[in-house]
Amino acid sequence: MTASRTSVVPLATDNIRVVRGGRALLDGISLSLHGSSIRALMGPNGAGKSLLLRILANLAKADSGTVLWNGAPPDLSRAVRIGFVLQKPVMLRRTVLANVRFALAATGVPARQQTIRATALLANAHLQHLSAAPARLLSAGEQQRVALVRALACEPEVLLLDEPTANLDPSATAHIETLLREAASHGTLVTLITHDPGQIKRITDEVIFLHRGRVTERTPTGTFLSQPGSVEARAFLDGKLLTETTL
Repeated sequence: MTASRTSVVPLATDNIRVVRGGRALLDGISLSLHGSSIRALMGPNGAGKSLLLRILANLAKADSGTVLWNGAPPDLSRAVRIGFVLQKPVMLRRTVLANVRFALAATGVPARQQTIRATALLANAHLQHLSAAPARLLSAGEQQRVALVRALACEPEVLLLDEPTANLDPSATAHIETLLREAASHGTLVTLITHDPGQIKRITDEVIFLHRGRVTERTPTGTFLSQPGSVEARAFLDGKLLTETTL
């Protein structure tokens, strides 16, 4: 196995802290993520969820604390092992097929194999009919599915997603959730930010709940939904307007 394919799991943080304007956006977070499962990162806006995902992926730096990929500091040679999907995906100014081929090329797949593999990936996501379409002209739901296919094309060991189904209709959401379940079933560690209790019930195994930059609860999804262990989580599930200045 080459260095670029070396494992990044467990994905871990130790006492991560980020302070901006005198406020701790992340306040001493220590986590270890491993196993082929789907994990939800939940909490009110401003809790630090997106920032934490970016730090785990080495796309942002903490003020203090450490991030470890399989026991070693992050490095570019292993970055390909982590897929990252934004809430609003960025499509390259090219066709859908070419967007997926770009990801395959970046991971060293020979040119003669790129179209074959990209076509198969799009077919699996029921997007083959859009292969020749300009990616930037697709609907929001279609763009999100293309972004997910593009991330999965690299066969990531870890997939991190920032609200991948926010503002999507039920059909688009169902397609995304199916792809996430398939990825997990093939051994990918999936962690997504979501505010939807229905979604965590449908597809996740575990919930990590953040409030005021701290993890207040980490528990199996069923337990979280039926018996949340923190005041903040209970308020969130009850639909209260939980913010970073309440509780």
